[in-house]
Amino acid sequence: MRNRPTPRALLAAVAGALAVGALTACGDDAPSAGAGPDQLDIVAAFYPLQFVAEKVGGEAVHVTNLAKPGAEPHDLELNADQVARIVDAKVIVYLAGFQPAVDEAIEQQGGDRAFDVATAVPLLDATDAGHSHEGEEAPDEHEEEAGAKDPHVWLDATRLATVGDKLAERLGQADPDNAAGYTSRAASLRSELDALDKEYAAGLQNCERREIVTSHSAFGYLADRYDLEQIGITGLTPEDEPSPQRLAEVATEAREHKATTIFFETLVSPKVAETIASEVGAKTAVLDPIEGLQPGTSDDYFSVMRKNLAVLKPALGCT
Repeated sequence: MRNRPTPRALLAAVAGALAVGALTACGDDAPSAGAGPDQLDIVAAFYPLQFVAEKVGGEAVHVTNLAKPGAEPHDLELNADQVARIVDAKVIVYLAGFQPAVDEAIEQQGGDRAFDVATAVPLLDATDAGHSHEGEEAPDEHEEEAGAKDPHVWLDATRLATVGDKLAERLGQADPDNAAGYTSRAASLRSELDALDKEYAAGLQNCERREIVTSHSAFGYLADRYDLEQIGITGLTPEDEPSPQRLAEVATEAREHKATTIFFETLVSPKVAETIASEVGAKTAVLDPIEGLQPGTSDDYFSVMRKNLAVLKPALGCT
């Protein structure tokens, strides 16, 4: 694991800077940079949470994403400016356990301003999230430690809709004057997500195979929702290096299920997926876990989810 500058140390420096800023402001409750005077200032820990906050909040909020486009959010290292934004935010939207640096900063300064999306919907156990099945032997270091939870809840549109509903309640508590608007926009988001869910259910209903071979075990919620089986080359942490034994096991499973496609993702190297694909005579394709967007893209959550469906259907032989 890489060493990170700890938020605990950063917070001490930030606290001094904020104290000076408070004196300069003569006690005014000024919003963070970028937020309008009538907007609720929100910090989101990574892209899917930014997406939901912006959809539910609309013009009433200003949302800052702590994770930069193109960066792996698991490895987020907070700088002083980001910690200051956490300190100043009226609501902090995060997922406990997904980003240790964010967890520590919230533990120190978040208080009752923090909204953990895992409190809105129960997370699946890693062993239940579409990549461990009764009667199968657990694959050594690929298996997550006991009690680990799969954080990738946003890949089930119905669960994400519930997150939106619960976030609307929290925003309404922080900003009662705009509570009705938050509730209305959360309902609109749910309608859009329900439509997406129906597209997936129809598109993946009749398929020749139901196994997806992925470079990173991020698709457990997708598998759980649409009766798929995820065969992950590595575990929940994308930086994990699979052992030769695990690579051989995945290659064997890919052959048994006649997999035509080995999926990799946008924010990690495709080399492992390419190795398996070469071994079994399959091709590779991107299946995006939507942990973050690429710099400069015009995509959003909906467009990426629909791109994922478009690659899944031919890979699984769906009609």
